[in-house]
Amino acid sequence: MSASTPVLGAAQRRFLYLTALVNGAAIMIVEILGAKMLAPFLGTSHFVWTAQIGMAMVSLAAGYYVGGRWSDSAVGLNRLYGAMLAASGYLAMTIMAVRPVARFCLGMSLPVGALVASLFLFFVPLALLAMTGPFLVRFLTQQLHAVGGAVGRLTSLSTVGSLIGTAAIGYLLIPLAPNSVTMAITAGAVALVALVHFVVWGRGGVAATVVVAVIALIAGLGVRRDVWMQFTHVRQLYRGNSNFGQLQVMETTTGSQRFYVNDYLIQNTYSPATRQSTSLFTYALYGLARMHVENLKSVLCIGLGVGIVPGQFASEGVEVDVVEINPAVVPVARNFFDLDPSKMNITIGDGRQFLNRCTNRYDAVVLDAFLGDSSPAHLMTREAFEAMRQVLSPEGVLVINCFGGTGQGRDFFLASMVKTLRAAFPHVELRAAENGNAFFAASASPLRLVRRLDPLTVHPMVRDTAVRVLSGTQETDPKHGRVLTDDFNPVEFYDAANRERLRKNLAQSMQDI
Repeated sequence: MSASTPVLGAAQRRFLYLTALVNGAAIMIVEILGAKMLAPFLGTSHFVWTAQIGMAMVSLAAGYYVGGRWSDSAVGLNRLYGAMLAASGYLAMTIMAVRPVARFCLGMSLPVGALVASLFLFFVPLALLAMTGPFLVRFLTQQLHAVGGAVGRLTSLSTVGSLIGTAAIGYLLIPLAPNSVTMAITAGAVALVALVHFVVWGRGGVAATVVVAVIALIAGLGVRRDVWMQFTHVRQLYRGNSNFGQLQVMETTTGSQRFYVNDYLIQNTYSPATRQSTSLFTYALYGLARMHVENLKSVLCIGLGVGIVPGQFASEGVEVDVVEINPAVVPVARNFFDLDPSKMNITIGDGRQFLNRCTNRYDAVVLDAFLGDSSPAHLMTREAFEAMRQVLSPEGVLVINCFGGTGQGRDFFLASMVKTLRAAFPHVELRAAENGNAFFAASASPLRLVRRLDPLTVHPMVRDTAVRVLSGTQETDPKHGRVLTDDFNPVEFYDAANRERLRKNLAQSMQDI
């Protein structure tokens, strides 16, 4: 034991182990929550998660190294708990900083922007929290023969803390509280531990109390600004977190139009007066199923959205099964978009899992599953489409809503979708709109035109566009795509430019309201 190392009492030793537990939990919460805070602006692609995880590893490495150097020259623990106060203050600051930082990074390419945002917002606090390990090893190891036991206990408790933090953020905090509140709670927990040290053992209780009060003020202002965000042209009718992002319902001040928003991206628009969608894709999905199936009796909808398409089928006497992964969407659709869940069978779960155990047969499968600006990759593979074919009747049709470019150098996703669909279905058609919205119809039987979309059933805002999009088909160059499989699906990489463009447009449209 170093001559400068103080002898610790039993209570303080237990408190140091508690510090390891709390900081282990905080590190995992910040790592996961950071990606969730960036998701509304930068998405949830592998670029964002790679940047966030890579940044976390670099910050932990830096924190371990600096913490080890600092602990060798420290005569007490004030330096460690001062670093924890600094980390807490930085985390409180990120609540207000995440929006301007992420919007600034939208001007960069997605990989670079995600990395820059992660580094600016979370490198410093994670590095400061990582200093805990070296400090605690030094101050808890008072005899050489006890090093193994002390390090083992510290590592174990830190890992348990990480497990607690992971479970808390995944199962409680994300679905039940706004991200800003979760970050404020995390910053508060770290600050509270540091404050206890300074009050009981550190002889700096007054100064630490003032610092913690300032941190609480910063966090409180950030939460208030986030929760009570003001909009220029709309009023917010609902806001709530879920396992799959923040859900909001907005309405124009005149009440003429309502918006369903997921992670700050507009997912659907609705006219309360006419009880109609004002978004093109709802008419394309419904229209393609009706156009190609003469006697439509049963439909499987993978993805509920706010229930416009399933509700339209159900209102016409069609038997509708819906599989929706996000349970929080159902009450939103019922309370704000006139969905009647009693008219359909809604299963909460993953679409692929549902398909794997499904024994029903349907006249149409409508695939409208989105996570932010793109469809989940595991629902867009040859194996997934083969599973969809298995649940279709011989003349049934698969209808898909997605986004993709059609121009030279931008058509990898759509060209790949055509090739992948044709690996499972002999008959495939593509229809694309000018905004990048694309719709597929696929069937084991020839796609016959049994009826046309009645323009009078389409809301006037999108009537002309819907008629134009559904009146013709497009072709893609098969050499520009590949068959997507469960084993190899590189869409996020090759389609990154299109997805960046779409996300920026959606984020801008949200900012404008």
